[in-house]
Amino acid sequence: MVNLIWAGMAIIGIVYAMINGTMDEVNEALFEGADEAVTLSIGLISVLVFWLGLMRVAEKAGLLSMLSNLFRPIVTRLFPEIPKDHPAMGYILSNFTANLFGLGNAATPMGIKAMEQMKQLSGSDKASRSMITFLVINTSSLTLIPTTVIAIRMQYDSIAPTEIVGTTILATGFTSLAAILVDRLFYYRRVRKQKK
Repeated sequence: MVNLIWAGMAIIGIVYAMINGTMDEVNEALFEGADEAVTLSIGLISVLVFWLGLMRVAEKAGLLSMLSNLFRPIVTRLFPEIPKDHPAMGYILSNFTANLFGLGNAATPMGIKAMEQMKQLSGSDKASRSMITFLVINTSSLTLIPTTVIAIRMQYDSIAPTEIVGTTILATGFTSLAAILVDRLFYYRRVRKQKK
């Protein structure tokens, strides 16, 4: 459905440009945008490689396991139906840790593995309570260091690319808390309906 919407918007834009006689400007913007996208992607790769390398060093030094142990009591309360020593718990903790450092690309494979493990644990094709909670928390995107945004700001010559860290922590803290509260609200509402 989303592909149809994008295709429709592109077709409407091209037809409108043809009617208004601005097709040259559309072509120019198209090629400039493609050039800028390639430049931006190359700039982002270097920053992501740096942070992924830093994450690997932190993993080898045992900092990630320390962070995982720090978050384990919170995560076990968020996912009470997952046993503490289950592989899904390790993937969830790794995913959350990577997201905290703004490394969504590194967090994605761990998130997929966590979902696979939770699916095996539930033994059902329907999304379990843990899967829904995990998806909600990932969507709220709790982040301490927004590395990708900092990289984009650096790419566009921002005077202070890291000034957004404080507001990012506040914003993602509020969104994550709201996401958990809404998740729990709907879960307990569904439980009450099933009891009736």
